[in-house]
Amino acid sequence: MSPGREPFLNRVELLQGTLDMLILQTLQWGAQHGYGISQALRAQSGEVLQVETGSLYPALHRMERQGWIVSKWGQTEQKQRAKYYRITAEGKKQLARDRSKWETMVAAIGNILTPTPEG
Repeated sequence: MSPGREPFLNRVELLQGTLDMLILQTLQWGAQHGYGISQALRAQSGEVLQVETGSLYPALHRMERQGWIVSKWGQTEQKQRAKYYRITAEGKKQLARDRSKWETMVAAIGNILTPTPEG
């Protein structure tokens, strides 16, 4: 963790649609249950992002309805029943679209934050 950064102290609000992209990216690494997805997002973000269950599960259900992910019941390493999610071919296409939009947005914001002198 970076010096001076308290985990989860300052919540980072995600831009609309960003959570879907992050979930799809996480599922690119393999099928995962909801808790595993939230832990992966937390770990990969350097402990900055914490996705609450009140945001995660509605997103997963919506994405399943859209055909971007599928789920099936399985058993965790602790022998608990859990629903495992997997990205579909359509989900991979959506992830590519979302990443392209995200990269355009990051570049545009970067241009505003660090403008170049005109002329």
